[in-house]
Amino acid sequence: MYAAKTKTKIVIIDDHRLFREGVKRILDMEDDFEVIAEGDDGGDALRLVEDYKPDVVLMDINMPHVNGVEATRQLIDQVPATKVIILSIHDDETYVTHAVKTGAAGYLLKEMDANSLVEAVKVVASGGAYIHPKVTHNLVNEYRRLATEGKRPSTQIGYKEVEYRKPLHILTRRECEVLQLLTDGKSNRSIGEDLFISEKTVKNHVSNILQKMNVNDRTQAVVEAIKKGWVKVR
Repeated sequence: MYAAKTKTKIVIIDDHRLFREGVKRILDMEDDFEVIAEGDDGGDALRLVEDYKPDVVLMDINMPHVNGVEATRQLIDQVPATKVIILSIHDDETYVTHAVKTGAAGYLLKEMDANSLVEAVKVVASGGAYIHPKVTHNLVNEYRRLATEGKRPSTQIGYKEVEYRKPLHILTRRECEVLQLLTDGKSNRSIGEDLFISEKTVKNHVSNILQKMNVNDRTQAVVEAIKKGWVKVR
């Protein structure tokens, strides 16, 4: 007799009730998810995590009293195992960098679609990290700018001079195509549409890429691929 699969327990913290209800409705459609509590600000987050011990906290970045980043810092200090996904309207790389440094395991834009939300929760709940594809693209562009303006020509990547060579000694041709589209900031769904393959197949390719490149998440994979000249930043 098989034991029932444990559900991912989720707390949602957002001061906009209508948005919060929309997020809850999407998550409640997943058999593996259970929204166990909701709150309006960072102060609620600290109390609810203590009371309910959720697997994942979805946290708005802009809230009264205690904002999402500060609440995340406090949560990580008090309960290091807490997994937080920041919800934000800001796609500037400064925000995501600050959030990740504070301890967030994910960063989603509020313009996300339902599939991105579900995927992010699954990835973070399983111990991974998830950054919205649009934000990843902005991070890549910022990385490119800093590299181009760098003052260490002997070690710095010169993007205009790097030979574009696919890492066929590590990845398959299809995985190389997926890696390039990740660099372009595409979501799994968009990649599937571009390559005429299912979203599930894309997820399998991404998992293989991460394993073969020995990285933890898609952002690290993109940064490493840029460093090695395996992809074009366009």
